[in-house]
Amino acid sequence: MGRQKQFVVVLTTDERHSLTDITRKGVHSARVMTRARVLLLSEQGLKDRDVAERVGVSTVTVASIRRKFIQGGLKAALYENARPKQPPKLDAHGTAILIAEVCSAPVGRETWTMQLLADRLVTLGVVDSISDETVRRTLKKTSSNRGRSTVGVSPR
Repeated sequence: MGRQKQFVVVLTTDERHSLTDITRKGVHSARVMTRARVLLLSEQGLKDRDVAERVGVSTVTVASIRRKFIQGGLKAALYENARPKQPPKLDAHGTAILIAEVCSAPVGRETWTMQLLADRLVTLGVVDSISDETVRRTLKKTSSNRGRSTVGVSPR
């Protein structure tokens, strides 16, 4: 006889009904639908190996979903918590300096390149390091161009 499951799934009728709706209606992500199917099959007393084979996930995933359900409830088992994001390289002050640099002409050139702007921000001491892609994304968010101004009709 095997070891008893540490986290046994017991669903209320409302939980079972909402999980059944999730699996039958295609308005949820595939990940949420898979987790709902795992919970429904786990409640039937199937082994993790059997549930994993039916749903197409690993046994560790089945055990993890069961644990999340017992410890945090239905919402915790179905949906992931937001992951922390890396803080932006350029704050409002750094963005203002970048825009001011873009408005001025670079020495010996007609327009700025993204790499020149990134190097200029490092030279000014705004940031320790920054990629040209970060500069490009920041300028795109602020709808700035790289120093070329056109007046009137666009050139062809």
